[in-house]
Amino acid sequence: MENRYCVIMGGGIGSRFWPFSRNNRPKQFLDFFGIGRSLLQMSYDRFIKIIPKDHIFIVTNEIYVDLVKEQLPDIAEENILLEPTRRNTAPCIAWASYHIQALNPNANIVVAPSDHLILKEDEFAQCINRGLDFVSKYPALLTLGIKPNRPETGYGYIQIGEDAEDNIKTVKTFTEKPNLEFAKMFVESGEFFWNSGIFIWNVQTIIKAFQRFLPDISNRFEENIKVRKTFYRRKFRSLPQYIDRFRYHGKSLERICALRRIRVERFRFLECPVRPLTQK
Repeated sequence: MENRYCVIMGGGIGSRFWPFSRNNRPKQFLDFFGIGRSLLQMSYDRFIKIIPKDHIFIVTNEIYVDLVKEQLPDIAEENILLEPTRRNTAPCIAWASYHIQALNPNANIVVAPSDHLILKEDEFAQCINRGLDFVSKYPALLTLGIKPNRPETGYGYIQIGEDAEDNIKTVKTFTEKPNLEFAKMFVESGEFFWNSGIFIWNVQTIIKAFQRFLPDISNRFEENIKVRKTFYRRKFRSLPQYIDRFRYHGKSLERICALRRIRVERFRFLECPVRPLTQK
């Protein structure tokens, strides 16, 4: 347990859920299901069962710091990583990864959005435990997928391959938001899963991937590795705007594989009992 960490990404503005989700109170802070817990709180409740409390980090925009503190009073202030400006997923993951590496160079990290609907929480916990055990033994980037129940054009798709280590699947391709014809073909083939946006890896594995394939990000975080939070916030703001194009989900994974020459064989796949939160 001492090497297990979790990063919950909670800085999005939830524009697709307007008018319910507003810039000053986006969807992760809303009680969508009338149970007295927001999506962010539900995510925290889910991971606190399998990750030590002081190993859970919330990455969010600095304008939401009061909402995070209000909804998660048990989270220590130093476990709230505040983005001074929005730079999307890859810089968010890099900042959290370098921060955690400075605390524990052997950390195994699960990275998750704050807006999933997960009904089978025991199965989900088993899935996360299996993934964390896997990345502690193999230098792979593990992506979790959802078995599709319809040809959805609004999600990214992961095409799975053969069994790899410990019966974890290889990844053939990533495709983002296909048209309806392709989405139908993907679902009918049985080889494609929706991309959940949940990833698991050892901190050394993800940092090496940044160093090799996204040095514009890694170089800024490595200029002074000993000065963590204040330093990283300053460097986070200095990241060039074009980095917004690179995200560790959907089309961006495909783009990184193609343009940055990340070999798709680096990725492994694990099916996860998650349902995305949609308006359907």
